[in-house]
Amino acid sequence: MGNAKAYSAASATAALARTQIQRRDATELDVQIEILFCGICHSDLHLVRNEWSDVMPTVYPIVPGHEIVGRVTKVGPGVTKYRPGDLASVGCMVDSDGTCPHCKAGLEQFCPGMTLTFNSPDKHKTAPVTYGGYSESIVVDERFVLRVPANLNLAGVAPLLCAGITTYSPLRHWGVSEGKKVGIVGLGGLGHMGVKFARAFGANVVVFTTSPSKKDDAIRLGAHEVVVSRNADEMKRHAGSLDFILDTVSADHDINQYINLLGVDGNLTLVGAPPKPLALSAFALIFGRRSVSGSSIGGIPETQEMLDFCGEHNITADVEVIPIQKVNEAYERLLRSDVKYRFSIEMASLKSE
Repeated sequence: MGNAKAYSAASATAALARTQIQRRDATELDVQIEILFCGICHSDLHLVRNEWSDVMPTVYPIVPGHEIVGRVTKVGPGVTKYRPGDLASVGCMVDSDGTCPHCKAGLEQFCPGMTLTFNSPDKHKTAPVTYGGYSESIVVDERFVLRVPANLNLAGVAPLLCAGITTYSPLRHWGVSEGKKVGIVGLGGLGHMGVKFARAFGANVVVFTTSPSKKDDAIRLGAHEVVVSRNADEMKRHAGSLDFILDTVSADHDINQYINLLGVDGNLTLVGAPPKPLALSAFALIFGRRSVSGSSIGGIPETQEMLDFCGEHNITADVEVIPIQKVNEAYERLLRSDVKYRFSIEMASLKSE
C-alpha cells in the first residue's frame, strides 16, 4: 500500500482539508489511475455534511468525489482492457458482487452488493470505507473503469460520470428520439446535461424554469423553447403535448403541473431528490394513462455507451475549473446555485501542497 494526498472532512461541520490516505497496490485485476480532474456533485456536499444520515450515514473521515477522470499509471497482470498511459474514468461505483441478476444484465447500480466510490465499506480493508476522487490517485477493479474519448475536454468529461449518466439513462430508457417532444424541468447541473442529450437524440426540447434569466442559456445549450413555469398561460399552451419529462429539481415543487403537460402514455421521471414526499394527483395520472418514475445512474455498459455517444457528438458538461484549495468555497457557491453548471477540480493543484 502507498500514501496518496487527498482532501477530507473530519466531521459534518468541518471544512475539507489536506490529508494523506492509504491506497492499495494494484492487484491481479486492478487499474491504478492518476486523477486529473474530479467533478463536484451535490451528493458530495450532502454526504460530507451527513445530510442523508437516515439512509446513508457518513463515516468520517470522508474523501468525496465520484466523477473521476485520469490517466492509467499501472495495471495488474490480469488486466486486458487498459495499459499505462490510457485515459480512463471512474463513476459512482467501484465494485459489485458480479453474480446477481442485475450485474449479469449490466445493471450494477441495482446490485445489493454494489460498492460506492466513496463512503461504502471497503472490502479490501485498506480503510474503513472507500475514499473518492478528491485525491491524487485511485485503484479500481478493471470492470468499473471506463474508457474516455480522446477528443473530449477532460475537465468537462468528469461530470459525465454522474450528471451525464443520470440524465442519459432515463432518456434512453424511455425512448427519447427524433419526433418526440421532451421537457426538461430545471436548468442546473443535471438539467443542462438533459438538454444536451435530448437535443442530440433528435427530440423537440422544451426547458421549464422558474428563472426568466435562464432563457438565453437554455437556447444556447440546445432547447427549442423555454417556458417560465410560473406563467400559467405559457404552461397551458403545452398541456397534454409532451411525450416525456425529465424532472431535475431537488427543491420542493408541484409536479402535478408538469404531469398535466404529458400526453397519453407520457412519463415523467424524477432524477432530482426533493427532501419531502411529493403530492401526486391520481386523476392527473388516470386520465391519460400517464406514469411517474425515478432513475439514479446507469450500469457500466450504459455508462460506457454514454461516454462513447458524447465522443461522437462532442458533448461535455459546462464546467468551471477550480483548484482543490477552493473546494470549500465551491460548496458554499453550490448551495447558492452560483455555478454554470458544474465545478471540476483540477487535481494537479493538489501536487503543490
